[in-house]
Amino acid sequence: MNKPLMYLGQGLAYAMFAAVLGYFSTSPKYTHLPADSALVKLSFTHAGQRKGACRERTDEEMAKLPTNMRIRKDCPRERSNVTVELEMDGKQLYHVVLPPTGLSKDGVASLYRRLPVPAGTHRFVARLKDKEGGDFDFVRDETVLLTAGRVMVIDFKADAPGAGGFMFRN
Repeated sequence: MNKPLMYLGQGLAYAMFAAVLGYFSTSPKYTHLPADSALVKLSFTHAGQRKGACRERTDEEMAKLPTNMRIRKDCPRERSNVTVELEMDGKQLYHVVLPPTGLSKDGVASLYRRLPVPAGTHRFVARLKDKEGGDFDFVRDETVLLTAGRVMVIDFKADAPGAGGFMFRN
């Protein structure tokens, strides 16, 4: 084949690639959020409480175990589901029951959720339950001003300072 034709074909291929790349860098138009909306991100990992209580092994049980496994406390591995609710202005925005991860159901429960909401001042109530039965263990009630186009992150740490373990970062 002729060298000038090879260079011409290669140049046309590069030009077509550049044209396609240029088109998709500006079109179609992408809007992250509508003009009058904000975004709430609910994101955390948390391990639920153990399903059963730890117990003390008796001396007879300890004697039956190999020496490298003689631990006085016997605790179940399995953890409880983590239930999460997010309420905005008195209406439930999100509700989920997260099972623990892992083969033995002893890992953490993870959550990442993006929730577009109207901009403005809103009252959020976040709740988390990490044990079987009963009421929610962690509750946080907060009024937040969300400006259009901004993102608010709701995180959770059980030992976080303040009421409820939830942290609202605007």
